[in-house]
Amino acid sequence: SSAAGRHEHRMTSRSILETPRERDATLITEGVTQLGRVLAMGGNAKSIACLAHKSEHLVAGGIGRTEFCRLFISYLWVAEAPRGHGIGTEVLARLERAAIDRGCNDALIETLSDQYARLYSHIGYMSVATISNYVGPFTKHVLIKQLRCDGRTDA
Repeated sequence: SSAAGRHEHRMTSRSILETPRERDATLITEGVTQLGRVLAMGGNAKSIACLAHKSEHLVAGGIGRTEFCRLFISYLWVAEAPRGHGIGTEVLARLERAAIDRGCNDALIETLSDQYARLYSHIGYMSVATISNYVGPFTKHVLIKQLRCDGRTDA
């Protein structure tokens, strides 16, 4: 190939931004996700969520996806007032049951909180990775919980 052909795809403009335009950020994140979907042949990601309301107000929720027989928990949140009363554990348990119904064998959750990592350990999650000082003083914890062992693979 010619020298001109090798330089065809060079960047014509570069910029470092604190806040990229929303459409540019969306294009990048969607591009990475789409490439991941192409590379992860056989993946059939399905969104999953459990929301807890009290008097029509959202007080807790969990959001994630099921794919490759695994529940991936992206976000688990409890409003400040009801924290410590088991509502987060209940939301997580409901997500796990729904994931089992979808054929999942295990669940994966990540946290930057040592306190929540201990809580997840108490409810059956096992630490598979930790990264000290992941963000400032925070340690990233990656935990997995076995949901079932019957060998079904329909998630």
